[in-house]
Amino acid sequence: MLEIENVHVYYGKIHALKGISLQVKEGEIVAVLGNNGAGKTTTLKTVSGLLGPREGTVRLMGEALNDLPAHRIVERGIGHVPEGRRIFKRLTVLENLEMGAYARRDGGVGTDLERVYALFPRLKERRTQVAGTLSGGEQQMLAIARALMAQPKLLLLDEPSMGLSPILLEQIFDTIRDINRQGTTILLVEQNAFMALSIAGRGYVMETGGIVLEDTAQGLLSNENVRRAYLGEQA
Repeated sequence: MLEIENVHVYYGKIHALKGISLQVKEGEIVAVLGNNGAGKTTTLKTVSGLLGPREGTVRLMGEALNDLPAHRIVERGIGHVPEGRRIFKRLTVLENLEMGAYARRDGGVGTDLERVYALFPRLKERRTQVAGTLSGGEQQMLAIARALMAQPKLLLLDEPSMGLSPILLEQIFDTIRDINRQGTTILLVEQNAFMALSIAGRGYVMETGGIVLEDTAQGLLSNENVRRAYLGEQA
């Protein structure tokens, strides 16, 4: 479904992505692990068109996305839940969800509203509430739900666990698994390596703008270097 081939991205003179290649097959959850500054967020921004590669190609279902603006990439079937949520804080929950469907011209928006309310019942309870007054966990639910309103084939999730309590963390990751079971492919960037690999089928490890390791989720969980670097275990 998604192919990133030899992609180089720069911030000015800073070489942020150094020829990365990765694939996400239809129906998968694929995790991308790495420390701050590894290039994880830059990878997602490049896929969603917020950044343009200087070299290399990003393809969705065989179609190159390099020259498309971000809103056209949304129309092609990619939804992006950015780090820090980036909800519209002055709008209500419902208005945020409607903004997620801004590019759609079909008659199924109401059906998808009910779908996201079923995934996140708390949002239905708070649909008239101003989004900026929601808790951190509720704002994360809203950010994911807003992206789903665009009917993405591929959902990009950037650090969905950030700032969440352990209980909400479990709830969010259970919901991510449910979204995948309902047919949405997911590329997940996450510093909580254990949670990410517990729901993913495969994963990549990034360091300083490059991919240094690729394996099944179980293979990464049992890898001594991964366990020491990302799961907090001692050698």
